[in-house]
Amino acid sequence: MSNRKRLSNTQSSSQARKHPGSSSTQEEDEDVTFTQPSTSQVQRGLQKVTEAQVEQKTAEVVQYFLVKEQRKVPVRRADLVKHVLKEHRNIYPEILKRAARTLDQVFGLKLVEIDPKNHLYVLINNLETSEGAPPINSSTDPKRGLLFVILSVIFMKGGVVRENVIWNLLKKLRVDPGEKHEDFGDVKKVVTDEFVRQRYLEFVRIPHTEPVEHELRWGQRAEKEVSKSKILDVMGQLHDRDPQSWSQQYREAHSSQNSTQQPGSSSQR
Repeated sequence: MSNRKRLSNTQSSSQARKHPGSSSTQEEDEDVTFTQPSTSQVQRGLQKVTEAQVEQKTAEVVQYFLVKEQRKVPVRRADLVKHVLKEHRNIYPEILKRAARTLDQVFGLKLVEIDPKNHLYVLINNLETSEGAPPINSSTDPKRGLLFVILSVIFMKGGVVRENVIWNLLKKLRVDPGEKHEDFGDVKKVVTDEFVRQRYLEFVRIPHTEPVEHELRWGQRAEKEVSKSKILDVMGQLHDRDPQSWSQQYREAHSSQNSTQQPGSSSQR
């Protein structure tokens, strides 16, 4: 009998070794298939926890967002549920609503869902989007200035440019993408990897090009965070022109400005 028991244990451990990632895979599947709890489900969930538990979980969510914000990396809802909310996922909307309020009132940061399909969130500095503020803050990080230059070129050239346009421009500004820069480091990596991961830029391969070429567009975060009208104002000052003389850009800048001012732009779905 003891032999049979040992054999059974051996088989079980062997199966566990054959499928070491099975439990983690199941967890990932659960995160992917996470569905938004209904209002009644949230109410029932709140009845099963104390106010202190909700406040503690809200604080953890706020801290999670603040840590991610340091690297300007968007937060996936699936990651938030898996790593922070865990067993409290059934009250996710209530906790996210409270976290958004705390981020806004305490830190001056607005929680915005930049990708409703994949549920990606970023934090936007309310001070940077207020009237009179610069289109993008470059005072604390020189990379912000580099980003502003690239976004400005893309915007003024109709929303999309080939990568060689950006590389040639940067060379004129004494920022050679092929050399390591004292402020930016590997410039090409910053533009095509870091800014892309942060969702400020999209770096897309152009089909049927040999050698392979790419084009750059504004990313989802830039669309939410960077003011096109203020970029246009800066361009007007640089070129001593009325911003309205760029009619296409002027229309786009003010139409996007109106859309971001409409209620509901900060979603907590």
